[in-house]
Amino acid sequence: MAPDGDARRRILEATYVCVARWGLSKTTVEDAARQAGLSRATVYRYFPAKTDLVAALLKQIAASEIGALRRAAAAAPGPLSALSAAIMTFAARSLRERRLAFAAIAEPVEAELDAERLAFRRLLAAEFAACIDAAAAAGRLPEQDGRAGAAAVTGLLIEGLIGPLADDASGRGREMVQSLALMALRALGVADARARGLVVQTALPDGEKF
Repeated sequence: MAPDGDARRRILEATYVCVARWGLSKTTVEDAARQAGLSRATVYRYFPAKTDLVAALLKQIAASEIGALRRAAAAAPGPLSALSAAIMTFAARSLRERRLAFAAIAEPVEAELDAERLAFRRLLAAEFAACIDAAAAAGRLPEQDGRAGAAAVTGLLIEGLIGPLADDASGRGREMVQSLALMALRALGVADARARGLVVQTALPDGEKF
């Protein structure tokens, strides 16, 4: 039998794969167990219900995405570039794993999971707010309410990329990411020419692809 920590990790990794493939609603505990190479009883030993398993997965996804945004911003040469990098990193990662992103943010789930979903949105908005505030403090953005701007950017990206209103990104991921990033930067007060330059010049870290 796998050690406790290893079994839990395998279960979460397997659930991640299943949700990325089928979404939350179509992924079952049996699917996760089969993918992990463990029995269903073993999964229930660590996660007494599917909601417990999904809640743990949502926490893991949130930590991974927030970590990616922070690394992207930290690697940028300046505060405005950091904002652009954070926006484009989230956009690119969401498109790369669109079904997983939809599951983590917008797919209908049981009411008891709403708190985890809201926590992820708040963390995401907080990262954008920190970038907006830093750029404004450096004189790269007009003075503004960073929290309000971050909420607007978060909504723009979610609806534009993974919500029910989002267009099909097949074959045009780069175009969609750059277009939404350009909209976000313009809305925050970046002049058009500067915004276009930022979008074109932003390099995504960690080998992220459109």
